Amino acid sequence: MNPNIYELSKMTKEQYDFIMKRAELDITEQMKVAKEVSDDVKARGDEAVLEYTAKFDRVQLTADKMKVTPEEIEAGYNNLDKETREAIEYAYKNIYDFHEKQLPEEMWFTMVDDGLMVGEKTTPIVDVCLYVPHGKGSFPSVLCMLGIPAVVAKVPKIVVVTPPNEKGEVDDAILAAAKIIGITEIYKVGGIQAVAAVAYGTETIPKCHKIIGPGNSYATAAKRVLANHIDAGLPAGPSEIIVLADEKADPEKVALDWMIEAEHGPDSAALLVTHSKELVEKVVPIVNRQLEKISPKRKEFIETNLTTYGGVILTNSLDESIDFVNEYAPEHMEVMTEKPFDTLPKIKNAGEILLGDYTPVTLCNFVLGPNAILPTGGFAKTYSSVSVQDFLKRSSVGYASKDGFEKVRDYAYRFAKVEGFDTHGLAVKERK
Repeated sequence: MNPNIYELSKMTKEQYDFIMKRAELDITEQMKVAKEVSDDVKARGDEAVLEYTAKFDRVQLTADKMKVTPEEIEAGYNNLDKETREAIEYAYKNIYDFHEKQLPEEMWFTMVDDGLMVGEKTTPIVDVCLYVPHGKGSFPSVLCMLGIPAVVAKVPKIVVVTPPNEKGEVDDAILAAAKIIGITEIYKVGGIQAVAAVAYGTETIPKCHKIIGPGNSYATAAKRVLANHIDAGLPAGPSEIIVLADEKADPEKVALDWMIEAEHGPDSAALLVTHSKELVEKVVPIVNRQLEKISPKRKEFIETNLTTYGGVILTNSLDESIDFVNEYAPEHMEVMTEKPFDTLPKIKNAGEILLGDYTPVTLCNFVLGPNAILPTGGFAKTYSSVSVQDFLKRSSVGYASKDGFEKVRDYAYRFAKVEGFDTHGLAVKERK
């Protein structure tokens, strides 16, 4: 396998734009399907959800089987092997501790002037739907990354939707994670019909105010179509990583970590960004050797990735590499430089930043604690990772005493007059 190797200074505009765009899909056709399916779910509820589950997931369910029972959750937990349960429990602790640190004060106040007090009151969103994908495997880590901050935020009603497996069931690892987290409301439905069901509500599936979690292009299309009916959270598309390395980086570790996100699928993007040609010459043969150790499917994903949206970006200096990173704004990035903590302040745009030789994305995806549901497609320039904040909302609070009101009434009246709002002005001018 010969990966793409670009010299940044010699890239054509077409090459540069292609790499920057990643696998940003034109989902116009998916949105047409999403509109049709969503309208049908709105009109026919459970009946439509079941029909589309049979059509898209090839699973026959009945309305009374859509909701996972407490007995199914218990059985899934007990059926899962002890080692995997212990891994989920360990991850739960670290993820919980990390997100607990994000909790803001429930209420704060400050005096901006004599008799004038302002502040904020933070409350959890009343309900939220967590979307856990299934298409390429079981993803208990996704449920952990979504469910734990929701629990930390004390969301009163947490709903999970996830596509059923070929047996019409939810995988044991998902059920075990739900039990460990403390989530009890799970529905065996995914794709467009799941998003529409929680956006509108059906006879079985409750309407929710927000849905959050990664999904395929059809689920993404449904979120866009239904944006006026449900908050769809941050944009999370195909996985991407930049490994930023200098001439001191260990080629073996660079090779291993460069492949991590590339195995997610052919539309992922894995880039090695470095100014060291010697490092690249050592890394590429190691990647080819490691490819022989993995499954044919994952090998194909990586080979496709590194010859389409991924590859090597060769720069002239570490500073130029950092500039490229900030422009690309990757979902995941690893800093494998001689002094990673010196490099850290220079990284401005990235969903997550992992430092040093022993912090592969694998750790953060599963057990380290920081959230692994991250903005993709360059949205790390304006979006953050999923956090407790995604499950909270803030209300501004203000108070003026009589003396405080007298101090500011004329200033407020001036604004009202300039902006032409008569009743705004009357409310302060005529107040006795």
